Amino acid sequence: MILPIVTYPDKRLKLISAPVTDFTADLHTFLDDMYETMIETNGIGLAAIQVDRAIDVLIINLPNDDEEGTQTRDNLLEIINPTMTHSEGTTVYQEGCLSVPKFYEDVERFETIGITYQDRHGVECSLEADELLSIAIQHEIDHLQGKLFIEKLSYARRKKFEKEYKRMQKEQKKR
Repeated sequence: MILPIVTYPDKRLKLISAPVTDFTADLHTFLDDMYETMIETNGIGLAAIQVDRAIDVLIINLPNDDEEGTQTRDNLLEIINPTMTHSEGTTVYQEGCLSVPKFYEDVERFETIGITYQDRHGVECSLEADELLSIAIQHEIDHLQGKLFIEKLSYARRKKFEKEYKRMQKEQKKR
């Protein structure tokens, strides 16, 4: 089932997510719905809070390296109750967000990270990530902590964003 995505400036995006304690069939259905929603909206990552569930759940599905950049379920990461264990270096990447549609901006993140998390069955896992995977995980973990990527912008870029975003919203209402 495709779930509605909560968009900026909705205050629900500021909620801090709670740990998952029950790894039930309901959670599995929710994860499947999150995946359908992310693929349908052309995303590569989605946090539960973006579909109005304040729980420590995120999914990532990076495109394949083929010409089409297809996303296959084989590459799906379901990350529950993540904790960052370490980080190294910095990198800048142009990010976008399903909750802040049609806006992209350069954001500085850690280049390499390590995380521990649980899978859909509650099994403890660990992961080392770099490049786009590292960036996507950090972006989604920020969502779980009630933060959006636009909060990482400089004051001047944030003001410009606010102005552009209000203009885009007015244009959409006219349609």
